[in-house]
Amino acid sequence: MQIWVDADACPGVTKEILYRAAVRHSLSVILVANQWLRVPPSPFIRAVQVAKGFDVADSHIVEQAAAGDLVITADIPLAALVIEKQAYALNPRGELYSAENIRQLLDLRNFMDALRSSGVETGGPPPFNHADRQKFANQLDRFIARQGKST
Repeated sequence: MQIWVDADACPGVTKEILYRAAVRHSLSVILVANQWLRVPPSPFIRAVQVAKGFDVADSHIVEQAAAGDLVITADIPLAALVIEKQAYALNPRGELYSAENIRQLLDLRNFMDALRSSGVETGGPPPFNHADRQKFANQLDRFIARQGKST
């Protein structure tokens, strides 16, 4: 299992949690972004810089992710694509996307996008907070444990 990170918009605290998990569990964590990223020196952590452009990082993740891999992303369409490949997707706020919930989440995202396009002010997501960080860390730990990884 590898962990792929849609790193352009991933909160720094989430990346730090992933770095610690990579080392603790000897897991491969690959951060994909369209800009250069500084990552800690570790044989388990690497960054991939892709060309700038709409969904270039997402496309790279979809092409490279394999069944059983975990993708960290807040991008619901990306999550849907990796779930189709039998991979898993986890939001940086700790929400595990699944085949059971992804259709509803896509529909809600598309509805909100349509509202914004018609001029309705919908606001953005709430600020990332300590509870989000803790929920992500707990969900990641549970996921790794289910995959048979031990500390």
